[in-house]
Amino acid sequence: MKSQDIRKAYLQFFESKGHTIVPSAPIVLKDDPTLMFNNSGMAQFKEFFLGNGTPKSNRIADTQKCLRVSGKHNDLEDVGFDTYHHTMFEMLGNWSFGDYFKKEAINWSWELLTEVYKLPKERLYVTVFEGDEQEGIPKSVEALACWKKLVPENHIVFGNKKDNFWEMGEQGPCGPCTEIHFDGRSEEDRNKVPGETLVNKDHPEVIEIWNNVFMMFNRLKDGSLQPLPKCHVDTGMGFERLVRIIQNVTSNYDTDVFTPLIAKVEEITGLKYTPNTQYPIPNTQEKTNIAIRVVVDHVRAVAFAIADGQLPSNTGAGYVIRRILRRAIRYGFTFLDTKEPFINKLVEVLANQMGDFFPEIKSQQQLVTNVIREEEASFLRTLEQGIQLLENVMVNTSGKEVSGEKAFELYDTFGFPIDLTALILRERGFSLDEAGFETELQKQKARSRAASEVSTEDWSVLIPGNVETFVGYDQTENDVKITRIRKVDSKKDGILYQIVLDNTPFYPEGGGQVGDKGILVSANETIDIIDTKKENNLILHFAKQLPENVNATFTAKVNTDLRASTSKNHSATHLMHLALRTILGTHVEQKGSLVNPNYLRFDFSHFSKVSDEELRQVEASVNTQIEAQLQLIEHRNIPIKEALDKGAMALFGEKYGDSVRMIEFGDSKELCGGIHVKNSAEIWHFKIISEGAVAAGIRRIEAITGDAVKAFYTNQENTLSEIKEVLKNPQDVLKSVASLQDDNAKLKKQIEQLVKEKIDGLATSLVSEFQDVNGINFLVKQVDLSMSATKDLTQAIGTSKPNSFVVLASIEEGLPNIHCYIAKELVANKGLNAGTVIRELGKYIDGNGGGQPFFASGKGKDVTGITAVLENAVNFLK
Repeated sequence: MKSQDIRKAYLQFFESKGHTIVPSAPIVLKDDPTLMFNNSGMAQFKEFFLGNGTPKSNRIADTQKCLRVSGKHNDLEDVGFDTYHHTMFEMLGNWSFGDYFKKEAINWSWELLTEVYKLPKERLYVTVFEGDEQEGIPKSVEALACWKKLVPENHIVFGNKKDNFWEMGEQGPCGPCTEIHFDGRSEEDRNKVPGETLVNKDHPEVIEIWNNVFMMFNRLKDGSLQPLPKCHVDTGMGFERLVRIIQNVTSNYDTDVFTPLIAKVEEITGLKYTPNTQYPIPNTQEKTNIAIRVVVDHVRAVAFAIADGQLPSNTGAGYVIRRILRRAIRYGFTFLDTKEPFINKLVEVLANQMGDFFPEIKSQQQLVTNVIREEEASFLRTLEQGIQLLENVMVNTSGKEVSGEKAFELYDTFGFPIDLTALILRERGFSLDEAGFETELQKQKARSRAASEVSTEDWSVLIPGNVETFVGYDQTENDVKITRIRKVDSKKDGILYQIVLDNTPFYPEGGGQVGDKGILVSANETIDIIDTKKENNLILHFAKQLPENVNATFTAKVNTDLRASTSKNHSATHLMHLALRTILGTHVEQKGSLVNPNYLRFDFSHFSKVSDEELRQVEASVNTQIEAQLQLIEHRNIPIKEALDKGAMALFGEKYGDSVRMIEFGDSKELCGGIHVKNSAEIWHFKIISEGAVAAGIRRIEAITGDAVKAFYTNQENTLSEIKEVLKNPQDVLKSVASLQDDNAKLKKQIEQLVKEKIDGLATSLVSEFQDVNGINFLVKQVDLSMSATKDLTQAIGTSKPNSFVVLASIEEGLPNIHCYIAKELVANKGLNAGTVIRELGKYIDGNGGGQPFFASGKGKDVTGITAVLENAVNFLK
């Protein structure tokens, strides 16, 4: 069976068992603050396990794109070195929400594996939870009885809490599980050692393929277990491992999930990948194999993340994606000798291979390719710079060990990989203080943990079983009761309280729109709501204090001024989206947005700078739509197919249900859950403030509406009045400014000529001031020039004599600067280094700097230190 057939057979089997087949949720999570990425099949169903939502079916099956590269589940550093860890992987899952339980789940899993996939029964082993006395959890008797009817007892292995009790996190739903393992060893090995002794022992050929979790408890903050009102089934089977077993190979990378990508890498690099069956593998070949595995694994993770809307960046989820891609680039650079971007060429193969089942990778193929190509080119430049910086570190290192602090600076500041640092150092005969590097790394991690550490209490439930209602589309004020409360202790924000109401007019952050602010008012007190967010289908109202009487009836009041400004910006975003697609082309798609009361920000796919004329056309188009007084047409609950048939825009990376909300303003039609004006005329006016690049093929526009536009034009008018006053109120301001620019350009040329003549004159006169110090032509001097002129003079004087060592200082705008030139023969023969000189002398002026061994510059803050600089420069020659 091919991988596509294996996936299809799984879904068809569970469809025949009454399951509704649902699409994979996006790999990047947008409404769960506890996770950056979908790291398991159950992540998109958390709200159902927590009882905060109702699924469209009590039986569901799917294949979920997952990513495990951060937090508790972090497989990144294992990827490539073995044949079964991955960053992105597919998790096949079947789910029961309070419907069937252990008996059906176990019997169906056995039926699928042995009758549909035809796996040999004698190679399958199962694990059953042995119970835990300390927790008071009994042995899984029902699961054991089910398995005894299907497999011999020596194929049943009892597992402890670590192996056979699954938990969502430190708190939340959990329960015992039963796993299915496959013994892929040769007959000879199986006859020597029984398979049951190798289950859960990290044997590379005796591997877990399927886990059936039986959600029965809720873990509270104090560690105790509370029975769930309903029991659920949550199963997960690793697609790549299953394909490996069915295709009868010993490595996931030898399956047709990866072989087309590997073949493309071989074609590009001219190197060959050795399948797992060919032993022994020479060390150099194994390095090639590891690098190819890293590249083909990582391109999948990065490509699907970008297709789902997550661009590489320097923070959050974007940083994780950038880190994965850079790891792939670095392995290619070091072990595949790829000095030009090449990973982007794999996207076409991936799209052809998986596009039928995951259409987003096909439709976003061009964008994904462009973004990866740009990231590759950028990081390859970084690698070149890092190698140069490392060269400088080696030159300035006394002895043959580079400090961990220096290596960490390269890693942390410049993104230079530590293993590449170690590799280059070894090649040059240097060693690395690895313990020192690890110390610095742990310090940084501790700082990062301290900044983001959050402690969460259990929910205090005041009204059990309540289902929250959002009424904010129609109301900004409503009578409410508090249904549950939770305390959050954050190192960053301090103590906050999350309040859930029985109904709420507060819009929770989502779809780019910020959450509402406002107040809760009772007869006796007022509580400020500082933010509103959504988590696992609950709307959370954030407050710095709790009401004294949490059981009172409150009036929830949204800050309508902020809400009105936000809604203007949100509706204008829709109108601008339409204008961009009309003027630039239908390839334009939203790739991110921020809508708050002050401005709107809109990221979109487009492959060149938007010209000034195009921006004027976009602005004019939006304002025409505003002036047309377009009435909001809202379809509150429309089937998604009907909405799409009507021409509504759906965004990749968003998770939509069967029923959606559709917003229309004239020809603008989008699926959107946000708050909007009732008529486009309320926006008043639209003004673009900036346009620029975010990433390859992604542009960003920032714009304002309403009162912000009025303030913008008032400010422009005031600025123009001030300019007129400075220019003595000329009749033609533009002509007057143009005349000033012409005069300024002429004066600049004259000054440049005068400075050049002054440098030439100083260079001639200063040559006579060289001193001989230990056979070196030495000159140190303070001059009256700008920093750039002093730099030019230093180089001019330095090159005028052999064996020269020159240090010049000057003051510009009250701040000192110093420059050092050292003849290349002194750098080579005497071990002198201008960068070292500047760093040491810079201490006297409270400054720093650097540069090449033969020339370096620095700036400082303390002009009184210049005398000490001039006095101590000679010490380097003594």
